[in-house]
Amino acid sequence: MEIGTRYEPRSIENKWYEFWEKEGFFTPKGQGDKFSIVIPPPNITGRIHMGHALNMTLQDIVVRYKRMKGYDTLWLPGEDHAGIATQNAVEKYLAETEGKKKEDFTREEFLEIVWKWAKRYRKEIADQIRALGASVDWTRERFTLDEGLNKAVRKVFVQLYKEGLIYKGKYIVNWCPRCGTVLSDEEVEHEEHQGKLYYILYPFEDGDGGIVVATTRPETMLGDTAVAVHPEDERYKDFVGKTLILPLVGRRIPVIADKYVDPSFGTGAVKITPAHDPNDFLIAQNHDLPMVNIFDDSARVNENGGKYEGLDRYEARKAVVKDLEEQGFLTKVEDYTHSIGHCYRCHEVIEPRVSDQWFVKMKPLAKKAIEAVEKGEIRFFPERWTRVYLNWMYEIRDWCISRQLWWGHRIPIWYCEECGEVIPSEEELEKCPKCGSDQVYQDPDVLDTWFSSALWPFSTMGWPEETDDLKRYYPTDLLITGFDIIFFWVARMIVMGLKFMGKKPFSHVYIHQLVRDKYGRKMSKSLGNGIDPLDVIEEYGADPMRFTLAMLAAQGRDIKLDPRFFETYRRFANKIWNATRFVLMNLDGFEEKDLEELDLSPGDEWILSRLQNVISTVTEALESYDFNIAAKAIYDFFWSEFCDWYIELAKQGLKNRRMETQNVLVHVLDRSFRLLHPFMPFLTEELWQKLPINKEKSLTIARWPDANSKFVFQESERFFNVVMGTVRGIRNVRADMDMPQSTKVRVAYTMKNDAIPRGYFEDYVKHLGNLEDLEEVERRPSRSAVAHVDDHVEVFVLLKELDFRKEAERLKGKISKLIKEKERYVKKLENPMFVSRASEDIVEETRKKLEDLSKAITRLQNLLEELEG
Repeated sequence: MEIGTRYEPRSIENKWYEFWEKEGFFTPKGQGDKFSIVIPPPNITGRIHMGHALNMTLQDIVVRYKRMKGYDTLWLPGEDHAGIATQNAVEKYLAETEGKKKEDFTREEFLEIVWKWAKRYRKEIADQIRALGASVDWTRERFTLDEGLNKAVRKVFVQLYKEGLIYKGKYIVNWCPRCGTVLSDEEVEHEEHQGKLYYILYPFEDGDGGIVVATTRPETMLGDTAVAVHPEDERYKDFVGKTLILPLVGRRIPVIADKYVDPSFGTGAVKITPAHDPNDFLIAQNHDLPMVNIFDDSARVNENGGKYEGLDRYEARKAVVKDLEEQGFLTKVEDYTHSIGHCYRCHEVIEPRVSDQWFVKMKPLAKKAIEAVEKGEIRFFPERWTRVYLNWMYEIRDWCISRQLWWGHRIPIWYCEECGEVIPSEEELEKCPKCGSDQVYQDPDVLDTWFSSALWPFSTMGWPEETDDLKRYYPTDLLITGFDIIFFWVARMIVMGLKFMGKKPFSHVYIHQLVRDKYGRKMSKSLGNGIDPLDVIEEYGADPMRFTLAMLAAQGRDIKLDPRFFETYRRFANKIWNATRFVLMNLDGFEEKDLEELDLSPGDEWILSRLQNVISTVTEALESYDFNIAAKAIYDFFWSEFCDWYIELAKQGLKNRRMETQNVLVHVLDRSFRLLHPFMPFLTEELWQKLPINKEKSLTIARWPDANSKFVFQESERFFNVVMGTVRGIRNVRADMDMPQSTKVRVAYTMKNDAIPRGYFEDYVKHLGNLEDLEEVERRPSRSAVAHVDDHVEVFVLLKELDFRKEAERLKGKISKLIKEKERYVKKLENPMFVSRASEDIVEETRKKLEDLSKAITRLQNLLEELEG
């Protein structure tokens, strides 16, 4: 059975995915040992990015591996409604296409538009996941805002509320004036900014001097209610308890002492603005200070700002500074670099403000989530993320779960306008259960997106109903995700799983790498350095992209992604295709046999023994999530050992040992395809289906190979290592003497012992080395070059017909050239900029080139000595 002359990924990928899905191979059967995993649901805000591609690829490698190992495997897919991100995207779309704002619609009208958006992008994302080859069970696809999850969300909220673990209260929150909503601490991205430090004199009420404070935000002084100093600061100990007059405002404010104050910052005295700074808020609670909110929802000064009312915060800053300067209160201004929080979605500068919000008390819930990790019931890979998780959990703060949005799970709290009752309810309310009034209305806010996501592992399986899926597939076995959502998502899933299921949501958490550009920079729109995985699939195919990502996925190390890598592994896909084509073209008269019944040659035994080794290596690596080690092992085996050596040997074997050679070729291909399938599912399915052997209906459900000790042949491995060393040595001499590799040469050898079979040695070396003649001698011939020496043989290439003096001069020139090239690589590796900015693979490749150059120089110097000796 033949195949086309070229690997064309587009001609096979859709075909096989449709086949797998139609046949139901991704749907578990409910029998045997189970393996389950839930997908980190992508946001419905557009195309997947390279981080998604890495995440999906690594998940799919594990899922396909476990399925082939015989596990009843469930990979549950779905999408995230992504409250703030989606609402922003839709608002932007409406502004650009219709020139309208959210406020131009009723809540119901706007939500209808967003649901249409969601339907469109859910389909697009599902199609993109299919393009990646992800073997998810589409019959169980979920959405974080679907009816079932809404039921789960309401039940969790109401139960936590009744247990006193959800409360509404005033608290300092991160407010995004652009999005018009509160953000959790984890949703705020901090960046360094070059700003100013303003020194302002606050005079004492008695007119006897004053205190100078330093601030980066002079406009917030309009809301100051105190000035604080450290209690042990000798400069100010006599001023504690005195009263100051707030400049521009005239408000009387006290001088207080608090250990929070850093005496080394500015003057050691700081203004306290409780309503607009999280640290000041905590100080105000300790000292019972009033709170003065000076900004509205748009971060414009409100009625509490006096004459500055109506100015936005930056206009107010200019006006306040101008007035302070004119009235003699501004003593100096310095340049100052400091960190400022931004909205993770729209990048607006965050405004801390006191607001009525809903919170979850996290300390009581965190206890079991901490214990589960401390006891090793949940393990992180790499292990270093354990400490990151625990440190955050030890210091966990209450979680602000309310968002001032329309898109999302609406908070299941109703208020009665007649009697003032606050009613939590899992069902829609039409009447007040206390007074019977129909004047009830639901809280307008929605829940943080991560609230519903925190329930993902069990809500997607049907909870709160006691479903068969929940009984069989919960807890899940593995979560693969990025480090940036350990706090957003991972920690909260552990908390909620233990609280509502009484069981951990997963056993293992694999934190994958961040995909950066080839210089190590984060991929971003502003830098224009992003790589679209769908474009990569279009150009190179899904399998080369998947294999590239797997090869680069070393635990604990970010990926520096050079687009050239895709071409490298596209060539690997071509190699697999061409090797298979060669085998299929040479299967005339093939009859499948049990390898144990065949008379195997040392070459056959060698490749079968190496096959057992790679099976063990790949299996062990996948069990420990060392994806790069698994990928490199099968890459090296297939390209180097199978293609470069055994297939070359098989060209001779097909002439005189056809049946044995055919069976070994087919067997190795079959096992190689099984090992490669989790990494390159489309290509391997296409080629495996062509093998004329008894097999399963699809490689997707084929059995994972086990290493077979019966096919471990250590003696044949030792023998073939001698053959390979000999042939490499002969090739090196050819290269060093500027002979084309096609040039037939005469070679002599001396055998040191009888540990290796002479007949096979001569046959293999003559064929693989492309020799004119191979002769056994008692001692080294004159006018010859040493090609190889080991414990068994010494091999010499005869050079009788060469002009030795001329060759010596040529070698000297070549050595000189290589030494200069070596110096260039040495300088490169001594350059810290190169080592720090280049990808790990490029640096490693440079080190390898340096090592190869050093070996080549030594080899040529030895050859030169032989010519001149």
